[in-house]
Amino acid sequence: MLKIIYFIKTDRVTKKGECPIYAKISYRGKSITMSTGKFITNERWQFTHHLRGSLKITKEKVMKASLDSLSTLFETKFNLLLKNNSPIDLKAIKDDILGKEKKVTRSKKGIIEIFDIHNAHFEKKVQYGERSAASLQKYNRAKDLVQAFLRKKYKLDTINVDKITSAFIYNLESFMKYESVYKGKVGIKNNSVVKYFTTIQTVCNYGIKLDLIDKNPFTKYDGKIVKKDAVFLTPRELKAIEDKVFKMDRLEKVKDIFLFSCYTGYAPVDAESLTPDNLIKNSQGDLWIIANRAKTGTRANVPVLPPTEKIIHKYWGQQPTLLPKISNQKMNAYLKEIADLCGIKKKLTWYVARHTFATTVTLGNGVKIENVSAMMGHTNIKQTQHYAKVLDSNVMDDMQRLKSIFS
Repeated sequence: MLKIIYFIKTDRVTKKGECPIYAKISYRGKSITMSTGKFITNERWQFTHHLRGSLKITKEKVMKASLDSLSTLFETKFNLLLKNNSPIDLKAIKDDILGKEKKVTRSKKGIIEIFDIHNAHFEKKVQYGERSAASLQKYNRAKDLVQAFLRKKYKLDTINVDKITSAFIYNLESFMKYESVYKGKVGIKNNSVVKYFTTIQTVCNYGIKLDLIDKNPFTKYDGKIVKKDAVFLTPRELKAIEDKVFKMDRLEKVKDIFLFSCYTGYAPVDAESLTPDNLIKNSQGDLWIIANRAKTGTRANVPVLPPTEKIIHKYWGQQPTLLPKISNQKMNAYLKEIADLCGIKKKLTWYVARHTFATTVTLGNGVKIENVSAMMGHTNIKQTQHYAKVLDSNVMDDMQRLKSIFS
């Protein structure tokens, strides 16, 4: 079994007092060492338990991610040799990683192999709580789509990235839209196809960072997202759900979880993991929810509004988390039932709850778009501007002022 450990050489201290970090790779009694190109003081190395403990310094977090990437890369190359019954030469793998082979050889990497390397590294991020399992599922699904296309159109399991042409890319797009099959459903809608291509681009960019390939052929793809109006609840519809009391416990719980999302903007994957530790009081005595969004890993601090506080108190102490847990599949079915019983014609989803927070709850009540963007964990304010356009509240405010002038 392949074993990789990291150690520092205390006899090679730099002028800054830092020691070089080395990797020792062992397999069946044979081992090699290689420099990672990273440096750390002996004190910090011991204090962080060889970078395996809880890290708070950004430099050390980046260093840890780099070492994880190196381990993933080495393990992937090793497993590929093992799978093909090829001789295991640790030094050859090391030379490959250090770029000692010809550049043209380095770019002879298959798209599926790049996916495997990226997804194995991403899986570690999920295990450490840095990214969500749903995002990993998206990357695995994108890999499956590319592989299904290769097998159907080319009778291949993979293809070298440098062999991917514009024709390949647009044939792949056509396959996704009209021929791919998932759970009995044929074809994928345009916006989802564009998002899958963005995912593939991300994977190839990762391959470039690791010097596995030289260029990203998928940057040629120019598909566009077709903007659709976000579905959200009006104040009247939101109140109708709040005022409705369900005799069935399951519906009451789903209603409360849905309302929690409406008043915090949290998606279920984020909301269900919140615990009392995520509740913080500021110096003015206001209660806040402090947490990272699972999808983006960004910090999103949201003030606890009265409806939110009421829901938290309702379930306080009944489970380790702030809210009861119900499977997503069941919740979606229950939301349809709730909509019917409340006389709401719109299809209730968790996206509707999040859209309602962005529009009816915040922007509609004059909260600045920059603050809404921060609370929703958006990495780009353009994502939030879409809600402002849908609501058109700024247009109405400006028109009211214009009316008063002409009056």
